[in-house]
Amino acid sequence: MQSASNFGQEQRELQAVLDSGIFNRAPNLAHVLTYVCTQYFEGAAEQIKEYNIAVEALGRPAVFDQKRDSIVRVEAHRLRKRLREYYEADGADHAIRIEIPPGQYAPVFLPQLPLRQSLSQEALVAPPDLNGGALQTLDPAVLESNAVLKSHENPEPVVVAPLGLPAPAERRPKISMYVVALAVVALAVSASAIALFASRKAAKVVVPPPVSLVPSGSQEIRILAGHPNGNYTDRAGRTWRSDRYFEGGTVFEAGSRSIAGTRDPQLYQSRREGAFTYDIPLPPGVYELRLFFAEMLYGENNMAGGGETSRLFNVSINGAEAMHELDVISDAGPSAADIRVFKNVVPAADGKLHLKFEPSSNPAFLNALEITPGTPGKLRPIRMVSRDHAYTDKQGRVWEPDQYSRGGQLVLRNEPVGNTDDPELFHGERYGNLKYVIPVPPGRYGLTLYFAEAWFGPGTPARGGPGSRVFDILSNGIALRRNFDLFKEARGGARAFTLASHGLEPDAQGKLTISLTPVRNYACINAIEVVDESK
Repeated sequence: MQSASNFGQEQRELQAVLDSGIFNRAPNLAHVLTYVCTQYFEGAAEQIKEYNIAVEALGRPAVFDQKRDSIVRVEAHRLRKRLREYYEADGADHAIRIEIPPGQYAPVFLPQLPLRQSLSQEALVAPPDLNGGALQTLDPAVLESNAVLKSHENPEPVVVAPLGLPAPAERRPKISMYVVALAVVALAVSASAIALFASRKAAKVVVPPPVSLVPSGSQEIRILAGHPNGNYTDRAGRTWRSDRYFEGGTVFEAGSRSIAGTRDPQLYQSRREGAFTYDIPLPPGVYELRLFFAEMLYGENNMAGGGETSRLFNVSINGAEAMHELDVISDAGPSAADIRVFKNVVPAADGKLHLKFEPSSNPAFLNALEITPGTPGKLRPIRMVSRDHAYTDKQGRVWEPDQYSRGGQLVLRNEPVGNTDDPELFHGERYGNLKYVIPVPPGRYGLTLYFAEAWFGPGTPARGGPGSRVFDILSNGIALRRNFDLFKEARGGARAFTLASHGLEPDAQGKLTISLTPVRNYACINAIEVVDESK
């Protein structure tokens, strides 16, 4: 058995990695790497277990339960990725490299092979489609994690062979995963494909996406990031398609998790994570873009713990930075829907919308994106009714089902409503201690709230009248009305009443937060309309 003093070169490599600064914003990764390497140098590699790492490197208590807390697996995944990125860049010319092979935690110190640098610059290329299809790029990072790739040519998944499955300890080869992947690919690729691969150093062969994957005549695109196959129809009847138009990143599925602030949690159950791009073909025109996020890894009660600053990343649109160090937990909290909206979005000169997601601290991620036709200079009106299904009013305007709500309950009211030409607009109601967090881009907005008192008043089960229901109405903490008495303002029950405000501005997180806070009995609302008043 070698003593620690015999690992001079390996110890110098460990110190070089720690001194490189790649862990400046991820101290847990430095702790894990230092611990597993130290155990290895001391001849105690057999003690490098999930429990020991949790307790001795990450400071978890002695009662740590690895079945309930996956922090070690999460940090090991991040560490593998960070090491791979380091040896593809600053550490590319080092004599040896440190790897943590998938399925184990003990480090492996491998000599750098001349082929390794080439692989860091070129994508592995799968065999050509025997039916005449073009070559498909396979990302070595995804090969290592046994992820499922989506072909730009075909929306059906391309399943990568499980090269990363660990072999038994006595037979596990201590060799770079990339060398194994190259050997497998080389056996399958035809002579012509090999020639193409050799002649195009540092070039990726990527199949251009189809011209359009939306229905004929439609300019709406909705994509579930990381979702491998099949579509989803939301509560408004809109279709969200499986992941496409991407390059880079890794797919993660969250399963059926509860998401605060949405009535369509299925939009957030998968994500694309890492450094990745979307290049989406669009006809000429002006569009609105919505990006959907929900932090399911970091934050209280999530597997990795942490909170604000645990994950920061940047987003650019057509090469211009749109969000700098986005912190989803700071925006919305953990396991909560966070939507960012952009207006005046146009395709680039090549006819595509280019979105780029880059990590700042920990990998960037995206759950879903939506592109809809826009109006130059303005956000299209947002109209919502307090009910489960959309409603088209007498003027032909579509009111979407209740969304963006926090708190309260929905109920249907069948009583006739007077003082309106459109009584159906007032038959759905949300009541309680209410808040609507409406995502909008910077600008000034008009807000119209629609009410009808259907519970209090003479002849109703609750009886009462003026003063029976009183609540405050606020926009981003600023009072629009204090002690609002609906029965009094509407001059009776079952009568439509609208309350309009103008010049409202969203907060720095791009949210227009409307709060209806009870003073006496519950607040209520029937419909909400937001109109862009920007000049």
